[in-house]
Amino acid sequence: MAKDITTLADIVRTHGVSRASDNSLIEGERTRTWGELYERSIRVANALQAAGVGVQDRVAFLDKNSIEHFEVFYGCALINAVSVDINWRLAPPEVEFIVNDSAAKVLVVHADFWPVVEAIRANLTSTQLIVVIGGAGGDTDYETWVNSGATTDPGVESASEDVAFQLYSSGTTGRPKGVMLTNHNFFVLLPGARTFWKLSDDMINLVAMPLFHIGGGGWATAGQFVGSSSIILRDMDPNAVIQLIEKHKITHGFLVPAVLQFMLMMPSIKETDFSSLRLMVYGASPISLEVLTNSVETFKCDFMQVYGLTETTGATTLLGPEDHDPKGPNAHRLRSCGVPAPGVEIRIMDNAAGKELPAREVGEIWCRTPQVMKGYWNNPKATAESITPDGWFKTGDAGYRDEDGYIYIHDRVKDMIVSGGENVYPAEVESALMSHPA
Repeated sequence: MAKDITTLADIVRTHGVSRASDNSLIEGERTRTWGELYERSIRVANALQAAGVGVQDRVAFLDKNSIEHFEVFYGCALINAVSVDINWRLAPPEVEFIVNDSAAKVLVVHADFWPVVEAIRANLTSTQLIVVIGGAGGDTDYETWVNSGATTDPGVESASEDVAFQLYSSGTTGRPKGVMLTNHNFFVLLPGARTFWKLSDDMINLVAMPLFHIGGGGWATAGQFVGSSSIILRDMDPNAVIQLIEKHKITHGFLVPAVLQFMLMMPSIKETDFSSLRLMVYGASPISLEVLTNSVETFKCDFMQVYGLTETTGATTLLGPEDHDPKGPNAHRLRSCGVPAPGVEIRIMDNAAGKELPAREVGEIWCRTPQVMKGYWNNPKATAESITPDGWFKTGDAGYRDEDGYIYIHDRVKDMIVSGGENVYPAEVESALMSHPA
């Protein structure tokens, strides 16, 4: 049962046995049952060990959403190594930085991105093996490599505070930073998420957002925590999302509002059966009243907004289905990102004065929760600047709290302009410009 699962490795070890014949992953015409995913993850784990990967060593992965992502992800977990997903949109110098910064001993890359690796391979300082999905350049072919691995679970256990997943921040202020997320970070979130996202073993989960983001990888892990089937979309295509929902009877999904907006514009949406949908979660930005109203009318399911960061293992606030009535008395709450999730404390801080601000005053959003990362990899200075000694994480986002405790995102703190002694945020300027009749 999911309640006994406390590490990422437990997910595949548990469901790989108890749900062995049930579908775990579906990508196009390819499928993996839970038993097959466990067996192939075991082979990956043993192949990684044979390549010299040990406990808490890093393994880099460069590809779009794919079945192979999860084979490597859980293969790492089975030997208590750390999966490092790389944003495939990055330029070669940025990819080189992440591979070297993480000290990845093995790099698994899809043939589509071989030119990137070819451009940087001479500069990789720790990588001992490059494995290519689809084969390229004479390096190790992924399928051959997987099949070389033994079929016995290595049996390596991992602890609560061991790093399980390392994602790199967007690097809005300088180099990307490696965010270390532990088993504990995930498993203080997931049991509660099972309740507020209504996760169940019969759910069919849409995995469409990039897995190198917490909104993709974290959302997928939440569904797999309860043993669900994951429908993987390699490339974001609003029309494909529509078709997949009907074809696979998808029940749950996480999307950004822009994708919902594009889906509503597709001609095929009028003839599509969405009756299987139970919950659509969205994040990264608020949803407009028009898009929300049309989405609710079209999809006829519950909607929930979440706000969170990679550093907080995802969701820290929730705007629940009860607050998604654009015609109701609390329609103004649709501009918010909701209230703190269970186990999350939030403050709005005046950093200059070092004090918490009252309702309706804009300051930096701080949060304290066991979901907060272990720290930034090899960057104690940035860690100390972001996490206070008593555990408050400074998000870098500006916002305010209303009298009912709802949080409203305003802007990035670093974008704040001081004008005439007052703090002015670009969002305020944009709003004023947008409201001008000209």
